[in-house]
Amino acid sequence: MTSHSLYLLEQLNSGCGYFIQADRCLLAKRTRYQDLALYESAHFGKFLCLDNLFMTSEADEFFYHENLIHPAAMTHPAPRSALIIGGGDGGAAEEVLKHSTIEHVVLAELDAEVVDVCREQLGTIHRGVFDDPRLQLMIGDGRTYLENVTTTFDLIILDLTDPQGPSLGLYTQEFYHLCKTRLSGAGLLALHVESPISRPKTYARIITTLCQVFPIVRPYLVYIPLYGTWWGMATASESSDPCALTPSEVEHQIATRGIEHLRFYNGDTHRSVFALPNFIRELLRQPVSPLTDASVDLDEAPLPYRLKVVSESVTPMP
Repeated sequence: MTSHSLYLLEQLNSGCGYFIQADRCLLAKRTRYQDLALYESAHFGKFLCLDNLFMTSEADEFFYHENLIHPAAMTHPAPRSALIIGGGDGGAAEEVLKHSTIEHVVLAELDAEVVDVCREQLGTIHRGVFDDPRLQLMIGDGRTYLENVTTTFDLIILDLTDPQGPSLGLYTQEFYHLCKTRLSGAGLLALHVESPISRPKTYARIITTLCQVFPIVRPYLVYIPLYGTWWGMATASESSDPCALTPSEVEHQIATRGIEHLRFYNGDTHRSVFALPNFIRELLRQPVSPLTDASVDLDEAPLPYRLKVVSESVTPMP
């Protein structure tokens, strides 16, 4: 008996890549802003691709979402409001709303079709968060929203696609300064900053750009199975430092805020993700120019492709 398998090959940089074997493609379309595809595999369950990049999966989303949200949210003494820019799959919002102190979350997603597909197909990731009365969904450009809003937020989360296309303007010094003006006194910005393994120059420039704006910038590292590599994240703040929390303090806050169903994050992992290896420290000591609205080029070699789909007939072993 012969079956057909899809092999999805994502090129991480000019010299290496990563593949996933998918059982089938559930959906593939061009939205107003990007290419969107939804696949299903035995290993990852359903997983989302945007502009030919792996985004999130049912099986491993907690690696990404728990670590994007909780180090910053736990550092704030009592976060009540949050803004998520991007995050149309709902995973980041679901993690923020686990904190009992949170009263209001704005989810600013550019692409309504991403929300529609994820709301229908990825319930195990968002867990019904789009029906939570504390969540306000705003379809539109996140930067424009920040420029016009007058309120401040305890947390701003940048859950963006990689720095290309519509998201490029959300990785610049000017945009980070705008975020700073919209944070409350103890507020924190949390974001992903690319991979120091596959995109080291981009990683270093994003961290350098953050350091031009915020006095406290804390890079940290998380392995994301769907991405096939270590992934960089960071918090940035005027006054709040996640490295000041002890594991016991984190565990106490988890209990006090009634946070449940954590598969990755705990007091020990809160501290451990901030432990940077020496080669990362050395990378961040190298002089690089910050990203600005006028100069947002990323210096990385252009890639001939980001995602290639190969269909192959396979005869199962007896």
